[in-house]
Amino acid sequence: MGGSFILDRPGLQDLDEVFEIYSDPRVWTHYPSGRMVKREEAEAFLLTRIADWEIDGLGIWIVRESEGGPALGTCGCGVRRMPLADAWNPDRIEAHWNLGYRFRPEVQGRGYATEISRLAIARAQELKPELPVIAYLLEHNMASQKVAEKVGLSLQHRGPDAGNPDPQAMRLVFADRALNPTQLAAALI
Repeated sequence: MGGSFILDRPGLQDLDEVFEIYSDPRVWTHYPSGRMVKREEAEAFLLTRIADWEIDGLGIWIVRESEGGPALGTCGCGVRRMPLADAWNPDRIEAHWNLGYRFRPEVQGRGYATEISRLAIARAQELKPELPVIAYLLEHNMASQKVAEKVGLSLQHRGPDAGNPDPQAMRLVFADRALNPTQLAAALI
């Protein structure tokens, strides 16, 4: 499956390609309201993903078939943080690694998400083994669910997807271990 690929850390030079992928309605068939509609959204997304690498030593990769080739998609893990319960405290606690993958429709089904997710999970577990790896997705996204299961994550939660314009949408939370209430709450935001 998958074949050869190159993994690059994201940079602002990837803005056009990331926006092209994340604004493509075909990429968002399971969650249409998640689609980017402005380039500024892609820029904010990239700046956050660049910071993930600077702060935690890991984030999403830009996936390519060859050096300097077009971006096929993004895949990787980044630490997600939650505010502390004390409203006066500006600090945030590390809640979990968030595994995410999003690819151009033309390359979906080739095994890239599974293969690269395995690499990302292994690296996340090396860097901060105390944090669970979580993938959350919508129940009707069977392809994403299969990836989560193939990389060793198991279902930890099923419930309404808060904030989703579709009131029938159900969120599934997969993880590499049982989650405590704080970790689960972070996955439901």
